[in-house]
Amino acid sequence: MNCEQCILSKKNNQTSESTSLQRYTAMGKNVTQKLIESHLSVGNMAPGEDIGLKIDQTLTQDATGTLVMLEFEALGLQHVKTELSAQYVDHNLLQEDFKNSDDHLFLRSACKKFGLWYSRPGNGVSHPLHMERFGVPGKTLLGSDSHTCAAGSLGMLAIGAGGLEVAMAMAGEPFYFKMPTIWGVKLIGKLPDWVSAKDVILEMLRRHDVDGGLGKIIEYYGPGLETLSAMDRHVIANMGAELGATTSVFPSDENIRLFLKSQGRENAYREIKADDNAQYDEYEEINLSELEPLIALPSSPGNVVPVREVAGREIYQAYIGSSANPGLRDFAMAAFIVDGKQVHDRVSFDINPTSRQILENMIESGILAKLIHAGARLHQAGCGGCIGMGQAPASGRISLRTVPRNFPGRSGTKEDHVYLCSPETAAASALTGRITDPRTLNIDYSGFKTPETVRLNTEMLIPPAREDENYELDKGPNIKPLPTLQPLPDKLEGPVLLKVGDDISTDEIMPAGAKVLPFRSNIPEISRFTFSQVDLTYYERAMKFQKQGSFIVGGCNYGQGSSREHAALAPRYLGVKAVIAKSFARIHLQNLSNFGILPLIFSYPEDWEKISQGDILSIPDVLNSISRGNNITVINLTKNESYQTLHRMTAYQVEMVRTGSLINLVREKGVEASEKITQES
Repeated sequence: MNCEQCILSKKNNQTSESTSLQRYTAMGKNVTQKLIESHLSVGNMAPGEDIGLKIDQTLTQDATGTLVMLEFEALGLQHVKTELSAQYVDHNLLQEDFKNSDDHLFLRSACKKFGLWYSRPGNGVSHPLHMERFGVPGKTLLGSDSHTCAAGSLGMLAIGAGGLEVAMAMAGEPFYFKMPTIWGVKLIGKLPDWVSAKDVILEMLRRHDVDGGLGKIIEYYGPGLETLSAMDRHVIANMGAELGATTSVFPSDENIRLFLKSQGRENAYREIKADDNAQYDEYEEINLSELEPLIALPSSPGNVVPVREVAGREIYQAYIGSSANPGLRDFAMAAFIVDGKQVHDRVSFDINPTSRQILENMIESGILAKLIHAGARLHQAGCGGCIGMGQAPASGRISLRTVPRNFPGRSGTKEDHVYLCSPETAAASALTGRITDPRTLNIDYSGFKTPETVRLNTEMLIPPAREDENYELDKGPNIKPLPTLQPLPDKLEGPVLLKVGDDISTDEIMPAGAKVLPFRSNIPEISRFTFSQVDLTYYERAMKFQKQGSFIVGGCNYGQGSSREHAALAPRYLGVKAVIAKSFARIHLQNLSNFGILPLIFSYPEDWEKISQGDILSIPDVLNSISRGNNITVINLTKNESYQTLHRMTAYQVEMVRTGSLINLVREKGVEASEKITQES
């Protein structure tokens, strides 16, 4: 049984139905099909087909955006060709020295030079900001952040990708990927008191774990949507990334119109709904009325249980905010729970406003005063502790967070115990000092009514300069040129420097946090942290084989989580030539190809057991092998045995690996010639 069959065997509460291009065109269309069809530039809209989509908008944030801008420059490109591109500064806000400050100035100059909107430091998290100011139903959005999928809440087709793909989209090129299957999730009923949108996505993760959405787009439909606001849908769409889904999609309906109206942008509204006879490749149903407060235990978003099962465990921290729970409602519900009370004296009650606009509305409505009086610690609008930029919890103590991920060490504390939950559960637990089911509080429930109008803040967004204006890039001393990446040699031979298990995340390959992220524009320096969460000796060992080359062996879902390219580029800089795994997460597979690392999949997953760290592997005649077909033989010289592997690269990806990187390919053949390779593949 291969890895994909293992994944399918784990699914429950789900009925699969075969589909075909003929059925898609004959029957009514769902929202996803309408979005893809209206932007299809290459290929056919049938599952598994290679397709290319026109991209209307792009999103970059500072932890990935500096690399995107360096790549845009390295590709020789002059000005964005999208309808709108926006650069946000939301991750690297701590200014302990010059590095982050200099990079903020670099991004500002890049936006002026290349024609992007610039969101200043302190303006807030990219995803809710983009939804408030730029999101348009019916448009496509490609972002160099895995949670770009949050904009699916507005009826957009919003996909996270590697920075190089975003740079190409900024240049007007289509985004290429395999047409996913479409998973229809019907919502019925109404959420009970003390249960919220976070519990809906946690229920999906409880059922399907972190790989349940691989190769799929999740589309939510049904009468239950009527009670879910635009920001409720944002919570669900955002954490679709934790399911491994390509993206999540919601219809654009009356709730979306009301949201856009509250943002002063009702003219951007367009109704987009599934046809009455629309069909899906897979079906699921969730009765919202039957849900209860849920919580994800350390250290995976898929490790979900009811709150009542772990109630009573002592906590150190309760953290509210992040792109996963960014709405005014999330802070208002927490304020309602703690109003007139004091949080437990052991608990750090951390409030991360997701945007300056949200913060202003919290002040105006009195929400912030209630939180502050109850003992909250207020942080600036941005990602903050979610990405390990401050607010790190005490070692070995429980931290309840409304963030999307709880991968080991992501919080900034190596021995962390992060639980993911709703704002209601986090606030209730802050009061008692122990994990608490909010239904057990002696408080009469009062729901949140979304205001028809809100206080707007648009001044922190700097519009693009005119295309005829000339600007120079402002590069501080920490910004280094991209390393030169050599083409793939005729033969690969080297040691297995590291062997890891299933669900290794990009946080474990390349950590985030205040010590690491300031080097995001300096590949030689950031490479020192490669795999440091897994093996502190890796960097020193890798440097010994930097020129010769080395291998990584991984399990299922290798590279899950963040879209950060550094998790591919830093290993490549250290000499990694190939990664052999049972399966790959979508974005990381593309990033490996983008930077010339050969991604191979075990034909027989049990062969993973046979390889040991330190074994010398060889792939002779590798250039001809990857061009002739998908089957590649890997020889273990240490154990005198061989393994069958396969690659699932397109012809375009094969050319990237052969030439050493997408940048090399574009420099060698030009953008138009590179696009032709894709179309012919």
